[in-house]
Amino acid sequence: MQRVWRLCKRKHAASAFDGEGARLSGGRWNPPGVPVVYTSETISLAALEALVHMDREDAPLDLVVIPVDIPDKVDIAEVTVRMLPADWRSTPAPTRLQQLGANWVRTGKTAVLSVPSVLVPRERNYVFNPEHPDFASVKRGKPEPFVLDPRLHE
Repeated sequence: MQRVWRLCKRKHAASAFDGEGARLSGGRWNPPGVPVVYTSETISLAALEALVHMDREDAPLDLVVIPVDIPDKVDIAEVTVRMLPADWRSTPAPTRLQQLGANWVRTGKTAVLSVPSVLVPRERNYVFNPEHPDFASVKRGKPEPFVLDPRLHE
């Protein structure tokens, strides 16, 4: 079993796994219109990933972290740094990465895609396809309060 973590605002905890936020705005690994759920292999990486996307003065104080257990029977596709173009860490993200994620969702081979973190390439983020049949096997834990150290958003 692989445990990963989802960090979100408390008010979004009930819908944190529907993929709607990513479907509306798109992300590094999905274009707008393609629902996915982003998670990280550690709580600290989830916090970094969230922090980099928020204005420091608007850092929410009402965060929760949710554990997610991926059973061994659920296959995980993997993208390695060697598979990616040289500019994969660019901002904004190269559209090729969104195309890669859209193709992964479209083919439906796995419910989970493991990708390197742009922030810490040796660490992994896990992207879920909430419409894949195996997604129902993923066990979500209870949201737990999470507070960023105030020095991170001063």
